[in-house]
Amino acid sequence: MATIVMERIGRLFINLQQVRAVPQMLTEAAPSMPGTLRDTEVPGFFRERYIHAGYRPLHQGWRYYFLSLFQRHNETINVWTHLLGSLLVLVKFLQLAETVDFIDDAHAWPLLILLLSSLAYMACSTVAHLLAAKSEFYHYCFFFLDYVGVAQYQYGSAVAHFYYAVEPNYHQWVSPVFMPTATFLCCLSCLGCCYGKYRNYSLRVWVRKVGQVIPSAMAYAWDTSPVFHRLLRSLWTTLHSDDIAAPASGVVGDPAISFHGSQVAFFLSSAFFFTNPLPERLFPGHCDFLGQGHQLFHVFLVICTLCQIQASHLDYLGRRPLYTQLHGEGAATVYLVQYGATLVACVCIAVFIARKVKRLLNCRDKSK
Repeated sequence: MATIVMERIGRLFINLQQVRAVPQMLTEAAPSMPGTLRDTEVPGFFRERYIHAGYRPLHQGWRYYFLSLFQRHNETINVWTHLLGSLLVLVKFLQLAETVDFIDDAHAWPLLILLLSSLAYMACSTVAHLLAAKSEFYHYCFFFLDYVGVAQYQYGSAVAHFYYAVEPNYHQWVSPVFMPTATFLCCLSCLGCCYGKYRNYSLRVWVRKVGQVIPSAMAYAWDTSPVFHRLLRSLWTTLHSDDIAAPASGVVGDPAISFHGSQVAFFLSSAFFFTNPLPERLFPGHCDFLGQGHQLFHVFLVICTLCQIQASHLDYLGRRPLYTQLHGEGAATVYLVQYGATLVACVCIAVFIARKVKRLLNCRDKSK
């Protein structure tokens, strides 16, 4: 009996030693992270207006920047908002895949494009905010990647709105030019954002912002115009429901209308916070970790995307007789191929500008 007791005590002692060794093992696996810096301790290129602290040091190993996902710094919330948003979209994608045949049903491909492009822009944004502090060159490169993701989302929005949300009379007006124009504006938006970032030093802030914001605003207005038209038509029908009969397309009682209205409202809210550094402008230095306008921009844009996906799914289910009549059997295939071509074009734009950045930085380093 004594021998058994001593053996158990010995095992317990060994187990306690193993437990005590766990913190040391974790420390060796993930060494202590360098502290964050004040704005005066990093190059001016990396500084954000009204954000005084929480900057990560440059030129650390890649492991540090990946592990900074769990560190408190001024990009933490920006990373997590779109990381969690991408997980929500992925969960929605898996739910829809249980009932929607994304492989054999060509009419489901515009919805598939919207889901893929939504995942793309959130994933690219997450990577950009997480890794762009590595160096000035990588800052450019990762945000160019972010702009490619945004451009893909613009295309995904355009094809979903035009395919599912469009009304017959609006389709008749814009059918020959809608998707070619949307594709052009998608590439123009990517070019404007990348070039504006590249000319960061040589252009005034407002000039650079105009070059980035105006193409994106044009793309949004065009891509969402079928939704705007449908919302206005629904409002007109509601106000005059006693005087005129409901249209054949079934505007009255349309379950997707509220989600379309919500996605527009949330996008406009996100655009406000993207273009206005609030509330940090009112409380400089007090929003270094939480409360930045860009964080609110991320949150509203995620909600906008989820509403958009829900609206497009409801349209896919409820408006099938209409969109099959308007688009025929081959249109979805064309849009899917065009999506791939647009992605390639935007990647080429980003790579081209990134090479210009590389030459610019090399010339600047040699002149020192």
